[in-house]
Amino acid sequence: MFDLLIQHIQEKVQLTSEEAIQLEAYFTFKKLRKKQYLLQEGEVCKYMTFVNKGVLKSYVIDEKGVENINFLGWEGWWIADSYSFFTGEKGVLNIDALEDVELLLISKEDYDKLVVDMPVMSTYFRILYERSLSNKDRRILSNIAYNAEEKYAQIITCYPELLNRVPQHLLASYLGLTPETVSRIKKKMK
Repeated sequence: MFDLLIQHIQEKVQLTSEEAIQLEAYFTFKKLRKKQYLLQEGEVCKYMTFVNKGVLKSYVIDEKGVENINFLGWEGWWIADSYSFFTGEKGVLNIDALEDVELLLISKEDYDKLVVDMPVMSTYFRILYERSLSNKDRRILSNIAYNAEEKYAQIITCYPELLNRVPQHLLASYLGLTPETVSRIKKKMK
């Protein structure tokens, strides 16, 4: 159950075997069925979540009732309403399962304790945050500087597995495109 998390951590920092065993005490295992919520808008995000199996989407719903996807998380990825998690304020994001999922959750209290008890985990999370910030910058630049074909090509080059796991209309939302535009691009690329 913790193998993927340990592997993910070991790719960035070195854990001793004792630390790897201790790590398990900080996390709670949870399963969700497809379409089940992990978090709903207006709730405080109480957990930072590591995706052990499955795919989740993070989104807001606009005034027209349309889902606007800001993040997709699958095996080996972390997902949360970070602002809510770190501030304790009500969240603005919805997070639900696109498939049946298996998750490892860490509460804010356990997160704070973990980074003190195991300084190597503070380094691990710092590395994650640096990469996350860099990726958000690239995503913003992509949204303002790339055309639709470039956005689609970038996502299928970086994450080809998403094409088989995420419905086209959700992938379009994530890219800031319409489903019709994605359909047209796919036909053009064939």
